[in-house]
Amino acid sequence: MKEFWNERFAKDEFIYGKEPNSFFKTKLDKIDEKGKVLFPLEGEGRNACYAARQGWDVEAFDFSVAGKDKAIRLCDSHGVSIDYNICKAEDFHFEDNTYDLVVLIYAHLNPELRTQFHQDVVKSLKPKGKLILEAFHPKQLKESYSSGGPKSSEMLYSLEMLKTDFKGLTESHGEELEIDLTEGKHHHGKGFVTRFTGVK
Repeated sequence: MKEFWNERFAKDEFIYGKEPNSFFKTKLDKIDEKGKVLFPLEGEGRNACYAARQGWDVEAFDFSVAGKDKAIRLCDSHGVSIDYNICKAEDFHFEDNTYDLVVLIYAHLNPELRTQFHQDVVKSLKPKGKLILEAFHPKQLKESYSSGGPKSSEMLYSLEMLKTDFKGLTESHGEELEIDLTEGKHHHGKGFVTRFTGVK
């Protein structure tokens, strides 16, 4: 899998585009007080770079060196910097009460990793810390949408699943809906997603 993503990110083009995810951008722009934010499985860095441009203290990680290289290049082009680590999801050490915000944009994990990872995300949030998440719903595969996403139904997220995973959060809100994706060549066209936000 690591080789797959390194090969995909090694291309000159930003395969998911250079602009931030629209749901994430809308939610981030409404947060007045900026702080420390974590972007797990951040790939080419479009969302982390946007947060840095807005004045956030940004930390990100992914296991793809090629993804990190492009993220740093994108940040350099905007005159901002981020702390980007090379790390597998299961190896990242979450410190308790560290982040004001954690952002999971298409951060799909196998079931054996997902539950613990999401619990660790909750623990890493400071009191009143926020979560912003968008992921592909099981309908993305079941109904044969061609706009991207994992090819295993076990790696797709329903709202019920996320409510269980993040039951430690309050003020949670989620929805399952069809959207039009315009995120580079690999997230393009109609797709079915799950969106979720919450506060610790």
